[in-house]
Amino acid sequence: MRVRRAATALTLLLTATALPATAAGPARAAPAAPRPLPLSALFDNRAVSDDSRPGAADFDGAGRSLSAQDLGAAGWTPGSALMLDGARLTLPRTAAGAPDNVVAHGQQVALRGRGEALTFLVAGTGGAATGTGTVRYRDGSRSSYELTAPDWRSGPLSTKAVALPHLNHATGGQSAETARLYAVTVPLRAGRAVRSVVLPTRSAAGALHVFAVSVRDTGRGRTGSWAASTAGYRAVGPWTDRTLRLVVHSGAGGPRARIRLANTFAAAPVEIAAASIAVRGAGAAAVGPPVPLTFGGGHTGTRLPAGAEAFSDPVDFTVPAGTDLLVSLHLPGTVTTAPVHQEASQLSYLSAAGSGDRTADAGGTAFPETMTSWPFLTGVDVGGGPGSVVALGDSITDGVKSTSGANRRWPDVLARRLWAQHELPRYGVLNHGISANRLVTDRYPGDGVSSDTGGVSAGHRLERDVLAQPAARTVVVFEGINDMRAGTPAEDIVAALRALARRAHERGLRVVVATVAPCAGYGDCTPAVEAHRQAVNAFVRGNGGAFDATLDFDAVLRDPHQPQRLLPAYDSGDHLHPGDAGLQALGDSVDLRALVPGPDGR
Repeated sequence: MRVRRAATALTLLLTATALPATAAGPARAAPAAPRPLPLSALFDNRAVSDDSRPGAADFDGAGRSLSAQDLGAAGWTPGSALMLDGARLTLPRTAAGAPDNVVAHGQQVALRGRGEALTFLVAGTGGAATGTGTVRYRDGSRSSYELTAPDWRSGPLSTKAVALPHLNHATGGQSAETARLYAVTVPLRAGRAVRSVVLPTRSAAGALHVFAVSVRDTGRGRTGSWAASTAGYRAVGPWTDRTLRLVVHSGAGGPRARIRLANTFAAAPVEIAAASIAVRGAGAAAVGPPVPLTFGGGHTGTRLPAGAEAFSDPVDFTVPAGTDLLVSLHLPGTVTTAPVHQEASQLSYLSAAGSGDRTADAGGTAFPETMTSWPFLTGVDVGGGPGSVVALGDSITDGVKSTSGANRRWPDVLARRLWAQHELPRYGVLNHGISANRLVTDRYPGDGVSSDTGGVSAGHRLERDVLAQPAARTVVVFEGINDMRAGTPAEDIVAALRALARRAHERGLRVVVATVAPCAGYGDCTPAVEAHRQAVNAFVRGNGGAFDATLDFDAVLRDPHQPQRLLPAYDSGDHLHPGDAGLQALGDSVDLRALVPGPDGR
């Protein structure tokens, strides 16, 4: 790896230690502790080259680098701010061929802010790179963290922040090989203001490169009212100069709404020229004029880079609890692919081709077409409130086989129960179920256009869909049957549940896990699947402290005379998915006290 001499000298200065006493005289006074510097002042590596000058950068010590043109095509331009998993990261402002990242080996980075986590934009070269660093707080305390940067050429696509289609070579030319950058988040001590961050010491394996770092605040003082997970990246339309009018159902109510848009898994940016929010009347019509939304401090639209997200500015709009909302998005260009939540169990609307910006329309006549998925929109938040419960699950949580448009998913039932009472916190409930999702393995590979909308694994989407959600307090995990049907051993499912719980606990969330429901009678629910289900459920019921609480959804749904089957009254008819009555029973069975953190915050 090529490193500038000046940067090496600076590193030596930053890591200097006191000289010992000698026979010639007393020891010199120890030099002052190195002063933390902005990350950009520590840059000592060149990762990005212009395609016309590929030799101007050497990211990995072998003459390979990222393409500035590929980054630009993804919307990742020098100095731009990106929202990744709820964190605002500013890309290096340097031109191609200039130092744009630092190889971590104990440097002190000046950083200010108060939040619940640190997010790093990183990549490893020469293999995945792992190291331990330190956070220093303004009150004088410290905490350690472990940071792992997956390799830029071989790391998992399912967790990458962006994928680029080429590598530049110093000897000239490009190779068609995918390069990756990653947003990796580590916990902070809650409530403490950060003063500086000590980067990890040099990894024994690969080199750990840091491009950006920021303190992440997931929005204490906000509550999630509605959410959906990005389940895949699909061909759509094409949609040219059209307005999407998406129908979503609020859980928690509250003032000052904002929406969250995401371009997850995408290869190219997308333009949102205008957006609005309204209470739904009939069909695509609003109750009163829609309220316009702005972004970035007053802009009428926003550009979503590949893999990134955007939050609208909070707007004076009261979200009523348990009410259908209309979120309208004007797409001024031609959109041929989009990140989607496929199984919406809800009709939404689309204006005619070339009809332009219809976000301000109160009537529904401009929206003659319908769709059954939710593209781009991933959340609606309200101001205030106690925070959110996140339901992490598969098709049963997603509401497959429930009545379309009736909002009878079990998280909907739970949201209504929480809002109707006043003894416990009236949490919002965020439904992050994905049909066909698994705990252990990815259905959708995490990159490229695909017809598979089963999402990446629960482990790979935990950061985005749970830990980065607004004021998340509790996660309810209800998954595993799809892993069993795919042949995943029970011990691997148990290990995945333990890993999810450990990561959520590190971030201060309460973890509640549900037993897996029966499915005998469904085509591939074999006796082997039933054996795995029984083994996993036995672990969940007697988890030995791995979780804070458990929900016995198996006991709620099973037929007492044939416990390997759903109760007929709860069966949608396919023997795998509960119908409306079964989903109601699940939502009604949840002990609300199990969702509330104890005195220790969990």
